[in-house]
Amino acid sequence: MSFRLSAIAFALCLSAAPAHAQERITLLLDWFVNPDHGPLIVAQEKGYFAEAGLEVEMIEPADPSLPPKLVAAGQADLAISYQPNLYVQVAEGLPLTRIATLVATPLNSLVVLKDGPIESIAELKGKTVGFSVGGFEDVLLKSMLEKHGLSIGDVELINVNFSLSPSLISGQVDAVIGAFRNFELNQMDIVGRPGRAFYVEEEGVPAYDELILVARSDAVDRPAYGRLIAAIEAATAYIINHPEESWEIFRATDPKLDSELNRRAWRDTLPRFALRPGALDRARYAGFAAFMQQAGMIETVPALDSYAVEIAR
Repeated sequence: MSFRLSAIAFALCLSAAPAHAQERITLLLDWFVNPDHGPLIVAQEKGYFAEAGLEVEMIEPADPSLPPKLVAAGQADLAISYQPNLYVQVAEGLPLTRIATLVATPLNSLVVLKDGPIESIAELKGKTVGFSVGGFEDVLLKSMLEKHGLSIGDVELINVNFSLSPSLISGQVDAVIGAFRNFELNQMDIVGRPGRAFYVEEEGVPAYDELILVARSDAVDRPAYGRLIAAIEAATAYIINHPEESWEIFRATDPKLDSELNRRAWRDTLPRFALRPGALDRARYAGFAAFMQQAGMIETVPALDSYAVEIAR
């Protein structure tokens, strides 16, 4: 089963009327289907969504920045986003609210070559650091450098346009920020150039949820969302209890998913799935909002209930 849709099919999915008795939910992914989406795929394939009376349409975006905006505009029901991005989106006036978590730990990391000369962050002074997306990645790097007595001015930033591992392996840069520890590290190891990762939550950055589900703020009380979250929780429990069987379910949905990289990423992502996806750690969210304000990413800290909720089931 493929989740890749053309732009025309995408438009039809958003405009078509429900064809079945089950309640339809359109869920926009953040990127192409990958192991980060494991609970969603298993919930679909194991029939947990159907048992909850739901028909969930998962759509890969042509532009990863669009899904939250489409949800805010009422053109889709839900989108996968990222906790750090949510603060910026809300500050920009988008009516979005977090209703669930898929991946409950940071995946982001600062990576250097394992067999290279850099063994500590302090040794990055005067070196080059590749990045893909400016903004939050700059904040992450700045915080990590400051813990080791450096400033952002002590390194040269180079935009490598999502070519993180290749730019590091080729020597174009000395380090990369924004590398996902479950993907880029495995990718590098597979080609025989393993990396050394410095984890953001160990280097001055508060822990945060990596992948979250966001809904339009005026629709968070929709009863179907509680049933959806319960189905995701059941799928997550199945994945934890049956890791090999769930991998077989995942890879069978599309031949493109059956790769060594995805197999390793599945293994490494499994312990990071939110066991209680609907639960909200209020102190953690409020604390990260304060971090975002201190870093200059947002001007004011919004009221927590205005951008994150725990839905009753």
